[in-house]
Amino acid sequence: MSEFEQELRSWWARLLAWLRGDQHADTARTAKAAVQDLRDSDAARRAEAAIRDLREGEIGRKAEAAIRDLREGETGRKAQEALRDLRDSEAGRRAREALRDLRNSEAGQKAEAALRDLRDGEAARDKP
Repeated sequence: MSEFEQELRSWWARLLAWLRGDQHADTARTAKAAVQDLRDSDAARRAEAAIRDLREGEIGRKAEAAIRDLREGETGRKAQEALRDLRDSEAGRRAREALRDLRNSEAGQKAEAALRDLRDGEAARDKP
């Protein structure tokens, strides 16, 4: 048997073992158990309690009030108006046109195809 045939048989055997998923199933069960142990640990319970206290405590209430004041206050209104003015302005219109032209250009289409290929490759690798 040639070296190529041996490599091909070895690759085929590894592929079949991977498709059967015995090793991956054990690894997944082990990982799931580890995550559950982490969730059930004393440190996790203390972290959840600290987060809950932060959200429901005085500091959390003050932070929410500050955010609400920022949104509803004069500063928030000015920021919203500035964004609206930018969107409605000539510069905003030109920026949108430039982005549209870039997307429709050959370079933009190549970039989108490359990103799509990257995503498809990652999705294929992530599948068990």
